[in-house]
Amino acid sequence: MGEARQREAAAIFCAAAASSRVLLALALLGGCGRAPADFTGSQPGGEHEWFTDAAAESGLDFVHFSGALGEFYFPEIMAAGVGFLDYDHDGDLDIYLVQGQMLGAENTITQALFPRRGSFRPGGRLYRNDLQVHGDGTRRLQFTDVTDQTGIDARKYGMGVAVGDFNNDGCVDLYLTNFGPNQLFRNNCDGTFTDVSSDSATDDAGWGVSASFVDYDRDGWLDLYVGNYLDYETETDQKCFSTTGARDYCAPEVYGAQPDRLYRNEKNGHFVDVTTTALVERAFGPALGVVAADFDGDGWIDIYVANDGQENQLWMNQRDGTLRNAGLLSGTAVNRDGKAEASMGVDAGDFDNDGDEDLFMTHLTGETNTLYVNGGTGLFEDQSARSGLGPPSLSYTGFGTAWVDFDNDGWLDILTVNGRVRAMEALANDPFPYDERNQLFRNLSNGHFEEVTSQAGPMFEVSAVGRGAAFGDVDNDGDTDVLVGNNGGHVSLLINHVGSRNHWLGLRLVGKDARRDMLGARVEVVRKDAATLWRQARADGSYASANDARVLVGLGEAAEVFLVRIYWPSGDVEVWSDVAIERWTTLTEGSGR
Repeated sequence: MGEARQREAAAIFCAAAASSRVLLALALLGGCGRAPADFTGSQPGGEHEWFTDAAAESGLDFVHFSGALGEFYFPEIMAAGVGFLDYDHDGDLDIYLVQGQMLGAENTITQALFPRRGSFRPGGRLYRNDLQVHGDGTRRLQFTDVTDQTGIDARKYGMGVAVGDFNNDGCVDLYLTNFGPNQLFRNNCDGTFTDVSSDSATDDAGWGVSASFVDYDRDGWLDLYVGNYLDYETETDQKCFSTTGARDYCAPEVYGAQPDRLYRNEKNGHFVDVTTTALVERAFGPALGVVAADFDGDGWIDIYVANDGQENQLWMNQRDGTLRNAGLLSGTAVNRDGKAEASMGVDAGDFDNDGDEDLFMTHLTGETNTLYVNGGTGLFEDQSARSGLGPPSLSYTGFGTAWVDFDNDGWLDILTVNGRVRAMEALANDPFPYDERNQLFRNLSNGHFEEVTSQAGPMFEVSAVGRGAAFGDVDNDGDTDVLVGNNGGHVSLLINHVGSRNHWLGLRLVGKDARRDMLGARVEVVRKDAATLWRQARADGSYASANDARVLVGLGEAAEVFLVRIYWPSGDVEVWSDVAIERWTTLTEGSGR
């Protein structure tokens, strides 16, 4: 693209933004006559601030780059995910951040409509957590970019990240979904990674977004589910327009959906694509969110897939190496009005403390976010309106999300990361017509939620184009922090200051032989004089992101745990009666009773 054409494209792009409120993170990067925005300023902690942003002060200098050049290529507005993982096995969470690049075979980075900002480095980045804990209990987060020294070379157009120890060597590995071939990086347990994408046969060349490591066949080795989005190529990009006639991004129904992929682990570093034989109905949609959990309580992991504008799938495990789609039968394929919704982020968790996994997912502006309540056998009821979670989300487009007990009171709350994707009529006084603020909902312990966004701190008053969100205890102080990927903007690291007001229990669940995090293990926490709590070890869910694989259980005012019962993915059940609270403890399979 020549300089004159580049200026022309920029003018067209900015005119569309001015007239249609196109969601594009690039508006946050300046251009179109606006000054650049910066959403990384950390706020001083205080009793009135539940969360503060520690990204800038802790060394997370990452800025996402979408590479847009005015052609409205679809992937530009869908990225990017973020991830927590303890890659160096030192007991604290490191961070992986997915990066974009230019799209189009002949386009170069100099043609981007909006310049790169900050200390931009091409490719996804891995940051090591050098957490310092002082004698008085104070903690100092410091992150160091170690990407180059670890051997990770991820320069494709990144979308998402999944983590899991696929070869059972005790070191967590890294799977990256891309617009283009996906990549699997094997952790060498010495601070370096090796790209085994081709050797492992997991380098699917489609448009992957969310993925999940899941032992669906209960053989002790993690398999891999990859949610693919659209059958899209920049060379055949369609020109679409908003209701005002301005150029805009196309809706997903313009393109066909790509089939998802299920890879079975062959236990030798190689995977086999068993999609056509294991997923019996072969029903697929444009997948954006994936979460694995035992939804019917039979001890076998099932897989739920959130699709954009088409019916969602609930792959129920048949315990014979196959899974059947029970989406419609279970009540989770469409909402209570019988309509398929534009599902983006998704998570599973027991929000009502009745011992089964409920579902929550985020949706497009004009649709409510949806709560499916599990009746205990894998049959669900849409209680979005009744719970109070639906109506407040109508004017937002949600992406990353999780069931998270942010105040450690023993009841799972909801946080959603928001950012628009559709063109809207311009608001004359709105300086950022594409961004939205995030939302926080507190569980009232009676089936209802209240929005507490306004109480969560100044960072929840900030608008950005939120996409990926990862949840975990990054400073090991016993509450859940949130890593947020903002499309075209600075990453945010929201540090929790309110969870410490209640008691908590932290568990890392490790396999007997594999010595890895046992994703899919269920935890039953029996408290004295308080309700029993159920949690699951998982790293998937949200949107294109990887969560802390450890289990953090808020105990409320209960200062004593009677027993902890672990339901291992193998089917074994063990009990511990002497687990201390207010600390992180490792429980190894085979060491209980």
